[in-house]
Amino acid sequence: MSAGQARETGEIFGPRMTLFADVLSVGVCTALVSLPVVTLPAALSTACAVLRGAREDQPATAGRYLVMLRRRLRAGDLAAGALSLAGVLLLWADLALARAGLPGAPLFAIVAAAIGAFAAVVGLRACGRRESLTDWRAAVAGAARDSVRDVGGSGLVVLAVVAAALCAWMLLPLAFLAPGPLALALTAVDVRMPDRPGG
Repeated sequence: MSAGQARETGEIFGPRMTLFADVLSVGVCTALVSLPVVTLPAALSTACAVLRGAREDQPATAGRYLVMLRRRLRAGDLAAGALSLAGVLLLWADLALARAGLPGAPLFAIVAAAIGAFAAVVGLRACGRRESLTDWRAAVAGAARDSVRDVGGSGLVVLAVVAAALCAWMLLPLAFLAPGPLALALTAVDVRMPDRPGG
């Protein structure tokens, strides 16, 4: 164990447990900020940025999260949230039409679900990218490229979402903690890309 990871004398929990607690506190903040729905991309992107900062010895605390969020909430963030909400509503309407018995409904439902899943992965991966703090278009373009060329990372994003959804389904209060581990997973998927400058 390195000196940076060693516990101080009398310390009950090590740095990893502290980071875990910070991830959960950031998750609660992210869940609360996401309640208006259109703020979800900005909230998740900020959580990823705060957790990425832990690699550079910056505090991954709820306080730092709120400071970063106050500095960055802008029209582009709300537009990204509105576009995400519109996409979800469009997918829901398409699937409802397919259930209503349109001709070719089974194939239409499969195609719509595949497009929706890909769009969700791209959107989530965009939240994990550094560019999402300043330029959503660049973040989405980079995330779309990464989603195609890094299928394993896209699979990890899907698994992270499924795990978060299962936790929230099993015990509803966990829904307020789930965004923290989800943001950590999105950040880790982005950092693992071999050509990502600065990690």
